[in-house]
Amino acid sequence: MQSLIQVKNIKTTFGDNIVHDGLNLHVNEGDIYGLLGPSGCGKTTLLREMVMLQEFDSGSIEILGQYIENISEVKAQELRRKWGVLFQFGALFSSLSIAENIALVLKEYASLSKKMIDEIVAFKLDLVGLKPSDAFLYPSEISGGMRKKAGIARALAMDPKLLFLDEPTSGLDPISAREFDELILQLRSMLGLTIVMVTHDLDSIYHTLDRMAVIDNKKIAYEGSLEEVTSMKNDFIQKFFREKT
Repeated sequence: MQSLIQVKNIKTTFGDNIVHDGLNLHVNEGDIYGLLGPSGCGKTTLLREMVMLQEFDSGSIEILGQYIENISEVKAQELRRKWGVLFQFGALFSSLSIAENIALVLKEYASLSKKMIDEIVAFKLDLVGLKPSDAFLYPSEISGGMRKKAGIARALAMDPKLLFLDEPTSGLDPISAREFDELILQLRSMLGLTIVMVTHDLDSIYHTLDRMAVIDNKKIAYEGSLEEVTSMKNDFIQKFFREKT
Protein backbone atom coordinates (compact mmCIF):
# COMPACT_ATOMS: atom_id res chain seq x y z
CA MET A 1 0.00 0.00 0.00
CA GLN A 2 1.40 3.37 -1.08
CA SER A 3 2.22 5.94 1.60
CA LEU A 4 1.24 9.47 0.59
CA ILE A 5 2.68 11.06 3.74
CA GLN A 6 5.83 10.07 5.62
CA VAL A 7 6.76 11.92 8.81
CA LYS A 8 10.24 11.06 10.05
CA ASN A 9 11.89 12.13 13.29
CA ILE A 10 10.16 15.51 13.50
CA LYS A 11 11.34 17.83 16.26
CA THR A 12 9.46 21.05 17.03
CA THR A 13 10.29 23.62 19.67
CA PHE A 14 8.82 26.93 20.75
CA GLY A 15 11.61 28.63 22.64
CA ASP A 16 12.58 26.27 25.44
CA ASN A 17 9.39 24.25 25.07
CA ILE A 18 9.80 20.97 23.15
CA VAL A 19 6.50 20.06 21.45
CA HIS A 20 7.63 17.16 19.25
CA ASP A 21 10.73 15.12 19.96
CA GLY A 22 11.13 12.61 17.15
CA LEU A 23 7.67 11.98 15.65
CA ASN A 24 7.34 9.18 13.09
CA LEU A 25 4.18 8.14 11.20
CA HIS A 26 2.91 7.32 7.73
CA VAL A 27 -0.44 7.84 6.00
CA ASN A 28 -1.48 5.35 3.32
CA GLU A 29 -3.34 6.28 0.18
CA GLY A 30 -7.09 6.13 0.79
CA ASP A 31 -6.77 6.31 4.59
CA ILE A 32 -8.89 8.38 6.88
CA TYR A 33 -6.12 8.94 9.38
CA GLY A 34 -6.53 10.50 12.82
CA LEU A 35 -4.09 12.52 14.90
CA LEU A 36 -5.10 11.93 18.52
CA GLY A 37 -3.78 12.79 21.94
CA PRO A 38 -4.36 14.95 25.00
CA SER A 39 -4.80 18.73 24.77
CA GLY A 40 -1.54 20.53 24.12
CA CYS A 41 0.30 17.49 22.71
CA GLY A 42 0.92 19.14 19.32
CA LYS A 43 -1.73 17.56 17.08
CA THR A 44 -2.73 20.75 15.29
CA THR A 45 0.90 21.89 15.22
CA LEU A 46 1.81 18.71 13.32
CA LEU A 47 -1.06 19.23 10.87
CA ARG A 48 0.05 22.83 10.29
CA GLU A 49 3.58 21.56 9.63
CA MET A 50 2.25 19.08 7.07
CA VAL A 51 0.46 21.84 5.13
CA MET A 52 3.47 24.16 5.29
CA LEU A 53 1.90 26.76 7.55
CA GLN A 54 4.49 26.19 10.26
CA GLU A 55 8.15 25.19 10.24
CA PHE A 56 9.69 22.37 12.25
CA ASP A 57 13.21 22.31 13.64
CA SER A 58 14.49 19.02 12.23
CA GLY A 59 13.39 15.78 10.61
CA SER A 60 11.52 15.38 7.34
CA ILE A 61 7.99 15.32 5.98
CA GLU A 62 7.39 13.77 2.57
CA ILE A 63 4.00 14.43 0.94
CA LEU A 64 3.06 13.13 -2.50
CA GLY A 65 6.73 12.41 -3.19
CA GLN A 66 7.99 15.87 -2.17
CA TYR A 67 10.13 16.62 0.88
CA ILE A 68 8.60 19.85 2.10
CA GLU A 69 11.57 21.00 4.20
CA ASN A 70 13.71 21.47 1.07
CA ILE A 71 11.03 22.53 -1.38
CA SER A 72 11.23 25.62 -3.59
CA GLU A 73 8.45 28.19 -3.47
CA VAL A 74 7.32 27.26 -6.98
CA LYS A 75 7.11 23.55 -6.08
CA ALA A 76 5.42 24.44 -2.77
CA GLN A 77 2.67 26.31 -4.61
CA GLU A 78 2.16 23.37 -6.97
CA LEU A 79 1.95 20.97 -4.02
CA ARG A 80 -0.53 23.13 -2.09
CA ARG A 81 -2.95 22.85 -5.02
CA LYS A 82 -3.06 19.08 -4.49
CA TRP A 83 -4.58 19.32 -1.03
CA GLY A 84 -7.43 21.09 0.72
CA VAL A 85 -7.64 22.22 4.34
CA LEU A 86 -10.61 22.69 6.65
CA PHE A 87 -9.64 24.74 9.69
CA GLN A 88 -11.39 24.25 13.02
CA PHE A 89 -13.83 27.14 12.68
CA GLY A 90 -14.12 27.07 8.90
CA ALA A 91 -11.92 30.16 8.35
CA LEU A 92 -14.34 31.53 5.77
CA PHE A 93 -13.88 35.15 4.69
CA SER A 94 -16.71 36.97 6.45
CA SER A 95 -17.02 39.67 3.77
CA LEU A 96 -17.56 37.12 0.99
CA SER A 97 -20.62 35.02 0.27
CA ILE A 98 -20.36 31.23 0.40
CA ALA A 99 -20.08 31.07 -3.40
CA GLU A 100 -17.40 33.78 -3.41
CA ASN A 101 -15.42 31.90 -0.73
CA ILE A 102 -15.41 28.74 -2.84
CA ALA A 103 -14.68 30.62 -6.08
CA LEU A 104 -11.72 32.53 -4.62
CA VAL A 105 -9.17 29.74 -5.02
CA LEU A 106 -10.40 29.01 -8.56
CA LYS A 107 -9.98 32.66 -9.56
CA GLU A 108 -6.53 32.72 -7.97
CA TYR A 109 -5.07 29.51 -9.39
CA ALA A 110 -7.16 28.43 -12.40
CA SER A 111 -7.63 30.11 -15.77
CA LEU A 112 -11.35 29.50 -16.07
CA SER A 113 -14.29 31.50 -17.37
CA LYS A 114 -16.82 32.92 -14.92
CA LYS A 115 -19.40 30.47 -16.26
CA MET A 116 -17.12 27.50 -15.57
CA ILE A 117 -16.27 28.78 -12.07
CA ASP A 118 -19.98 29.24 -11.31
CA GLU A 119 -20.65 25.66 -12.45
CA ILE A 120 -17.84 24.27 -10.29
CA VAL A 121 -19.07 26.23 -7.28
CA ALA A 122 -22.61 24.88 -7.76
CA PHE A 123 -21.26 21.34 -8.07
CA LYS A 124 -19.15 21.62 -4.90
CA LEU A 125 -22.10 23.03 -2.94
CA ASP A 126 -24.27 20.11 -4.03
CA LEU A 127 -21.45 17.67 -3.24
CA VAL A 128 -21.41 18.69 0.43
CA GLY A 129 -25.19 18.87 0.77
CA LEU A 130 -25.78 22.62 0.56
CA LYS A 131 -28.66 24.12 -1.45
CA PRO A 132 -28.14 26.42 -4.47
CA SER A 133 -29.72 29.29 -2.52
CA ASP A 134 -27.06 28.89 0.21
CA ALA A 135 -24.48 30.22 -2.26
CA PHE A 136 -25.64 33.79 -1.71
CA LEU A 137 -25.53 33.71 2.09
CA TYR A 138 -22.65 35.07 4.16
CA PRO A 139 -20.84 33.15 6.93
CA SER A 140 -22.65 35.16 9.62
CA GLU A 141 -25.99 34.05 8.20
CA ILE A 142 -25.47 30.28 8.37
CA SER A 143 -25.23 27.65 11.09
CA GLY A 144 -22.02 26.08 12.35
CA GLY A 145 -22.72 22.90 10.45
CA MET A 146 -23.27 24.83 7.22
CA ARG A 147 -20.02 26.74 7.76
CA LYS A 148 -18.17 23.42 8.06
CA LYS A 149 -19.78 22.17 4.85
CA ALA A 150 -18.94 25.41 3.07
CA GLY A 151 -15.37 25.09 4.30
CA ILE A 152 -15.20 21.54 2.91
CA ALA A 153 -16.63 22.75 -0.43
CA ARG A 154 -13.89 25.40 -0.60
CA ALA A 155 -11.23 22.84 0.36
CA LEU A 156 -12.43 20.64 -2.53
CA ALA A 157 -12.52 23.44 -5.10
CA MET A 158 -9.30 22.35 -6.85
CA ASP A 159 -10.11 18.60 -6.79
CA PRO A 160 -7.36 17.73 -4.28
CA LYS A 161 -5.93 14.28 -3.58
CA LEU A 162 -5.50 15.05 0.11
CA LEU A 163 -7.83 16.64 2.64
CA PHE A 164 -6.64 17.96 6.02
CA LEU A 165 -9.28 18.54 8.72
CA ASP A 166 -8.66 20.23 12.07
CA GLU A 167 -11.32 19.20 14.63
CA PRO A 168 -14.03 19.02 11.94
CA THR A 169 -16.90 18.23 14.34
CA SER A 170 -15.85 20.68 17.07
CA GLY A 171 -18.71 22.98 18.07
CA LEU A 172 -21.38 20.92 16.33
CA ASP A 173 -24.37 19.34 18.05
CA PRO A 174 -24.35 15.51 18.09
CA ILE A 175 -26.71 15.13 15.10
CA SER A 176 -24.76 17.60 12.94
CA ALA A 177 -21.49 15.97 13.99
CA ARG A 178 -22.67 12.52 12.89
CA GLU A 179 -23.96 13.96 9.61
CA PHE A 180 -20.55 15.47 9.05
CA ASP A 181 -18.87 12.11 9.75
CA GLU A 182 -21.11 10.53 7.11
CA LEU A 183 -20.19 13.31 4.67
CA ILE A 184 -16.48 12.63 5.20
CA LEU A 185 -16.99 8.91 4.51
CA GLN A 186 -19.05 9.65 1.39
CA LEU A 187 -16.48 12.10 0.03
CA ARG A 188 -13.66 9.63 0.56
CA SER A 189 -15.62 6.97 -1.32
CA MET A 190 -16.81 9.24 -4.15
CA LEU A 191 -13.59 11.19 -4.74
CA GLY A 192 -10.90 8.70 -3.69
CA LEU A 193 -9.55 11.11 -1.09
CA THR A 194 -6.92 10.50 1.53
CA ILE A 195 -7.90 12.37 4.69
CA VAL A 196 -5.86 13.43 7.72
CA MET A 197 -7.86 14.76 10.65
CA VAL A 198 -7.17 16.06 14.13
CA THR A 199 -10.03 14.97 16.37
CA HIS A 200 -11.01 14.26 19.95
CA ASP A 201 -14.57 13.21 19.04
CA LEU A 202 -14.94 9.58 20.13
CA ASP A 203 -17.76 8.88 17.67
CA SER A 204 -15.63 10.20 14.81
CA ILE A 205 -12.72 8.10 16.04
CA TYR A 206 -14.82 4.92 16.06
CA HIS A 207 -16.86 5.52 12.91
CA THR A 208 -14.55 7.26 10.44
CA LEU A 209 -10.89 6.47 11.12
CA ASP A 210 -9.01 3.67 9.38
CA ARG A 211 -5.74 4.30 11.16
CA MET A 212 -4.51 6.71 13.80
CA ALA A 213 -1.49 8.00 15.65
CA VAL A 214 -1.67 8.81 19.36
CA ILE A 215 0.75 11.53 20.46
CA ASP A 216 2.00 11.33 24.03
CA ASN A 217 5.07 12.74 25.75
CA LYS A 218 6.21 14.50 22.55
CA LYS A 219 6.32 11.28 20.47
CA ILE A 220 3.96 8.95 18.61
CA ALA A 221 3.04 6.57 21.39
CA TYR A 222 1.04 4.20 19.17
CA GLU A 223 0.08 4.00 15.51
CA GLY A 224 -2.35 1.62 13.86
CA SER A 225 -6.03 0.75 13.57
CA LEU A 226 -8.46 1.45 16.41
CA GLU A 227 -8.47 -2.24 17.32
CA GLU A 228 -4.68 -2.36 17.38
CA VAL A 229 -4.31 0.81 19.43
CA THR A 230 -7.04 0.11 21.99
CA SER A 231 -5.82 -3.47 22.51
CA MET A 232 -2.49 -2.16 23.80
CA LYS A 233 -1.96 -3.04 27.45
CA ASN A 234 -0.91 0.46 28.37
CA ASP A 235 -2.20 2.69 31.15
CA PHE A 236 -2.07 5.88 29.07
CA ILE A 237 -4.01 4.38 26.14
CA GLN A 238 -6.64 2.79 28.37
CA LYS A 239 -7.05 6.03 30.33
CA PHE A 240 -7.18 8.14 27.15
CA PHE A 241 -9.98 6.14 25.54
CA ARG A 242 -11.82 5.63 28.82
CA GLU A 243 -11.85 9.40 29.42
CA LYS A 244 -13.20 9.92 25.91
CA THR A 245 -16.16 7.73 26.77
